[in-house]
Amino acid sequence: MEHAVHEPHANNADLEEIMKNRDTRWYRGHLGKLNLICLLCLITSMNNGYDGSMMNGLQSLDTWKNYFGTPTGSTLGIFNAIQSIGGIAGLPFAPFLNDRLGRRWTMFLGAAIQCVGVALQTGAQSVGMFIGCRFLIGFGLAFSCLAAPTLLTELAFPSHRGPITSLYNSTWYLGSIVAAWTTYGTFRMNSTWGWRIPSLLQGLPSVIQLALIFFVPESPRWLVDHGKDEQAIKVLTKYHCGGNTEDPLIAFEYNEIREALRLEKAANKSSTYLSLFRGRGNLRRMRVIIAIAFFSQWSGNGIVSYYLNLALNGIGIKSAGQQTLINGILQVWNLGTAYLGALLVDKVGRRPLWLISVGGMLASYTLWTICNGVYAKSATNLDADGNPIGANLAAGHGVIAAIFLYYAAYNLAMSPLLVSYTVEILPFRIRSKGLMVMQMSVNASLVFNQYVNPIALGKMGWRLYIVYTCWLAFEFVYLYFTVIETKGKNGPLPLEEIAALFDGAEATEEVKAATHVQTVAQPDQGLGADYDEKAVQGKDLPVHQEFTPAPALSRDY
Repeated sequence: MEHAVHEPHANNADLEEIMKNRDTRWYRGHLGKLNLICLLCLITSMNNGYDGSMMNGLQSLDTWKNYFGTPTGSTLGIFNAIQSIGGIAGLPFAPFLNDRLGRRWTMFLGAAIQCVGVALQTGAQSVGMFIGCRFLIGFGLAFSCLAAPTLLTELAFPSHRGPITSLYNSTWYLGSIVAAWTTYGTFRMNSTWGWRIPSLLQGLPSVIQLALIFFVPESPRWLVDHGKDEQAIKVLTKYHCGGNTEDPLIAFEYNEIREALRLEKAANKSSTYLSLFRGRGNLRRMRVIIAIAFFSQWSGNGIVSYYLNLALNGIGIKSAGQQTLINGILQVWNLGTAYLGALLVDKVGRRPLWLISVGGMLASYTLWTICNGVYAKSATNLDADGNPIGANLAAGHGVIAAIFLYYAAYNLAMSPLLVSYTVEILPFRIRSKGLMVMQMSVNASLVFNQYVNPIALGKMGWRLYIVYTCWLAFEFVYLYFTVIETKGKNGPLPLEEIAALFDGAEATEEVKAATHVQTVAQPDQGLGADYDEKAVQGKDLPVHQEFTPAPALSRDY
């Protein structure tokens, strides 16, 4: 493996010149409206996060445990893992729908399936029905989780793309907060509504998306790829340029999208899953994407994300009130630190955040393991009720502190960058398929985590944490040699230039040259030689003229 420090060849001069003296504050005017629309994509992650925290909370509720017979071991594992299994079943279909129907229709379909699953889950009358409904929710979530970040990345304003796409996965914790505090509020209820209310609220994000999804514009890249250039130009004009048809940013973005698509089509006449692993550039992408997908769930976080009650039982905190309270506070902490990580993406860079994050997790997990081991050795004498006598309470409190420190480190990179880094390094033609592989890897690692962790905790106790500590050390070394920085020296790079970083200087320069020539070819017209001015105003279809082929791509793009 070569050392993965990369100096980008693109100096981003054209985009910098276009963006000069432009008001790009995220909350102002048309950009504020665009970012408000993007929130609808963000809440897909909220639905995903709701589930983990809800299941954490339900395991502390006597009403849930009594209704379903206090599941433990492998039975408890299947309760949690079944949603991820549903996701694995749905993911193979998601890229096809995302590329054929478009991002919005795929999100709509996913939200509709989830609503059905949530309604049935809320009314579950048996273990089998509850598990089956969770499978259905996971199946629908697979469509939403693939379409939403793709649309978000391709729709976001260039200088906002890094932070806002990083907020996508970080919004996981917004859902977990709602679930954690809902279960904290219902644990005192003696009826089955104590667990049915949290189950019902799981469908809220999907209901919002069903109602509002078609107020969100379709991806300009998807529109251009399907010959709907006029609609793509209208989207860029309205949402990126405030309706100003003379803005040179329209030409820059449109020409870059079109040229990148042309180069990709020339290299891949038909995009297949084999394309993901064809050529050195794509292999460099996939070795990072698959690794961070597994690392995001195999870094020890699965214990707290789905089995916090078991971890707290191990340090003597067993009451439902205390457990649900700690869960609620932890989720608020997680949201704040995850959003901090998202906002640092373009300031610090992707590579430094990855390394700081994993290094911080390794240090805090080491502390967690030591404190838990000390507590376990001091809590060998139990009273008649099974409570430890003379346990080292300071060590137990140290475990709680280590958990909070661990998540602060985890959220610097694992939360904001898992999806955003994956999407931004993939070329358009394999973006959906590559994101599907990432989501499939996440779900596969989740199934293993959710099924194995309760069994391993029962057999190994705190010694399981030693395994994760050693694994975190491996993660740090692996990412040090494989992660490539995608932030330009003077700001965020355009999406197509980021994709080209993995394929070498020649691919980068071809995209740059094409967009630069077409942008400056006719400075008095917003779209250069290839577009009739009326097309921008929506009066006529675009008039395509002969396009001079670019040189054949070097390497394997």
